[in-house]
Amino acid sequence: MGSTRLRRWLPGIHTASTYRRAWLVPDLRAGVVLTTLLIPVGIGYAEVAGLPPAAGLYATIIPLLAYAIFGPSRILVLGPDSALAPIIAVAILPLALGDGDKAVALAGLLAIMVGVILLVGGVFRLGFVTDLLSKPIRVGYLNALALLVIMSQLPALLGFSVSADSPMGDAVGIVSGIASGEVDLTATLIGVGALAVIVLLSWFKSRVPGILVAVVGATAITAILGLQNDLPVVGALPQGIAAPALGGLVWADVVSLIVPAFGIALIAFADTAVISRTFAARRGESVNGSEEMSAIGLSNIAGGLLGGFPISASSSRTPVAEQAGARSQLTNVVGALLIVAFMLLAPGVTAYLPSAAIAAVVIVAAAGLIDARGFIALVRMNKMDAALSLAAFAGVLAVGVIQGIVVAIVLSLGAFISHAWRPYRAELGRITGLRGYHDLSRHPEGERLPGIVIVRFDAPLFFANGGLFDDFVRATVAAAGSGIHSVIVAAEPITEIDTTAVEELLELDDFLASRGITLLFAEMKGPVKDKLHEYGLSSRFSPDRFPSTVGEAVDELTGTLRGDLDGTVWDDETS
Repeated sequence: MGSTRLRRWLPGIHTASTYRRAWLVPDLRAGVVLTTLLIPVGIGYAEVAGLPPAAGLYATIIPLLAYAIFGPSRILVLGPDSALAPIIAVAILPLALGDGDKAVALAGLLAIMVGVILLVGGVFRLGFVTDLLSKPIRVGYLNALALLVIMSQLPALLGFSVSADSPMGDAVGIVSGIASGEVDLTATLIGVGALAVIVLLSWFKSRVPGILVAVVGATAITAILGLQNDLPVVGALPQGIAAPALGGLVWADVVSLIVPAFGIALIAFADTAVISRTFAARRGESVNGSEEMSAIGLSNIAGGLLGGFPISASSSRTPVAEQAGARSQLTNVVGALLIVAFMLLAPGVTAYLPSAAIAAVVIVAAAGLIDARGFIALVRMNKMDAALSLAAFAGVLAVGVIQGIVVAIVLSLGAFISHAWRPYRAELGRITGLRGYHDLSRHPEGERLPGIVIVRFDAPLFFANGGLFDDFVRATVAAAGSGIHSVIVAAEPITEIDTTAVEELLELDDFLASRGITLLFAEMKGPVKDKLHEYGLSSRFSPDRFPSTVGEAVDELTGTLRGDLDGTVWDDETS
């Protein structure tokens, strides 16, 4: 196998074959630091997903090892994720019906399904589908998920439990529990204390991870004071690594998990792609999106086969690995092996780990999903985008996390169609002393050229906006009054045209021709002209109706050389 093929299909093996001795100590050190986060975070997200703590460690170990072989990014850290955990819970718990073993099997099946979807997407280079979640939609969706996760962990932080099947039910249960005195003072002190430690050490940029200090401290206090029987604890882990746990599944389970699997795959790769590109850019590297998609898919399949659940890249653990000096995926291998050692040598330690401390870890991680600044920026920049973000936020809270994915995608598609359906459009004119043709709505001092209307339509022409284009040109001509003999379309923004739009174009041409007005298309791109030729319109639209620039068209129509030789100037910029 050549070096290029090895790098493409087994990048981890390629890295190992070119490994530098100088990387060894930084990788080992970073692996030890990373492990201090992997264990508590894995346990915490397993609990959010409604699974036993060990499942969170299995979902960490196996994907890390798989990605070390198949992953193209040198320092990306995979594992359970706060954005995926609530979706997993909603998908599998109704099917498990209280059976813990069935829940684990369903989670594994879901991971395998997610992995297959991502693997197929990577092979067929379908990474572009993540664009279905635009930034405003993702901001609203993730803000809602963060709120749901935080609400789900507040009872554990305060030492009691709530049974509800909706966000409103959770909120009512929390308030009711506090009001009725169900709060466990000891658990609350440990949970709030752990939360404070994590936040404060993060603010002061401590070199020692706040999660490590909080978890070790809470565990030590519980063990020393003998509190393990007085407050909820995680409980001892099973010793060793799990065997495949996919028993008791039926085809009906596969059918029930199809929609959640696609939703999780979409979110997992969208997040992973952003994180991967960001950290690769910092290191002067590049990552192939399709290879990344395949690697995440293989990692999910491996984790699902061995007792794990769906995972993605971590935006909180990857920076820790980078800051600790990670140079390659050996960091993740070290982390995975240290977790195995922990499960083999000290599985009983978690019998003293308070659930309140784990709740604090999850709350801090979930709070990292909240992007208040991003939403405020949307409000300032684009009210429509802000409204879409708010709608996605409300959709998740109103209909649930899985249905919320569908709501988010529908909103994204709706936003795209809205932008393309009603694009910016303008009449252009001349301004004394300035070259070019300028938007008259932005430059009221501009003037229309005698007998000529120049318009611009900033979108491809297709079935949804062809009629709008027709109406816009007719209205502009009507507003110009009598004496108009030519309409010039500044057609550079028109990058596509479909058959419905062609029909509208022909009707517009007939309408203008009946009034003695010639329709011209300046700066129209070659592929669009080719489309008109394919539609059999070469005889209808002769070459002289496609001038190279608006300036050239004006020169021909006026018999002068006053046109802008550099083409159209779209906005305030002049040339």
